[in-house]
Amino acid sequence: MLVQAILVAISVFICVGGAELAGLTMLNRPIVIGSVVGLLLGDLNTGILIGASLEAVFMGIVNIGGAQAAEPGIATAVGVAFAIMVGGGAKVALTLAIPIGILGLQIKNLLYIFLVGFFAPVFDKLAARGEEHKIVTLHFGLWAVNWFLYSLVAFFGILLGSNAVQALLNSIPTFILNGLTICGNLLPAVGMAMLLKLLWNNKICVFFFLGFILVAYLKLPLVALAALGTIAAIVIGSNDYDKSQLAKAGVGQSIQSADSTDSEEDDFFDE
Repeated sequence: MLVQAILVAISVFICVGGAELAGLTMLNRPIVIGSVVGLLLGDLNTGILIGASLEAVFMGIVNIGGAQAAEPGIATAVGVAFAIMVGGGAKVALTLAIPIGILGLQIKNLLYIFLVGFFAPVFDKLAARGEEHKIVTLHFGLWAVNWFLYSLVAFFGILLGSNAVQALLNSIPTFILNGLTICGNLLPAVGMAMLLKLLWNNKICVFFFLGFILVAYLKLPLVALAALGTIAAIVIGSNDYDKSQLAKAGVGQSIQSADSTDSEEDDFFDE
């Protein structure tokens, strides 16, 4: 159990911490960290499947400023780890992911406030003195300490919580587990609904209905649907680019014609 807890903590440190260090590279997305945890725990297939399911849940969640909901990285790491170690598959991960993600976000904010925020005046003083080397050292040092402490949440959660989770699952009646499975299957739909609420536009809604028809009636696989979406995006982008070039050319011609008219008027009055 200790080895699994260490591996999950390493996954959180690299994926969640690395995503913030390298400029929001999306390493902390469920599809990525789920695959990494599955690979390290020896069940890559389960990691990918659960990561994809949780990606559909969390894809509509965007944490910006004070509008924050859950942290998908640690939720996926712990959920996938529990699902692999105690069994139960996606229904266990989907059931645990939301509360773990909410708890993880609160701990993340506390670390930002009381650890990183504490050193903000130090950065100001170093910047005023022009000590660039110390700023860089403090920056990377704080990053390492912050995400090491954050990774300990996953470490102790796996180390101390797996037996409790296993006992809890064994004590839950079958009909409740079936209900949790149904609710878990509904969560991706909730994630898609949240995403559509952010992106919905009357001008592009036709593509949503087109995709629904292609999948529901023509039974196209997701790979083919993604390829068609890519082609449509390229065609629309090309048309928009052509229109912008024409618009710029039209503006340039109108400016030139206006300048020529002004010069002719000046020549007339000079005569």
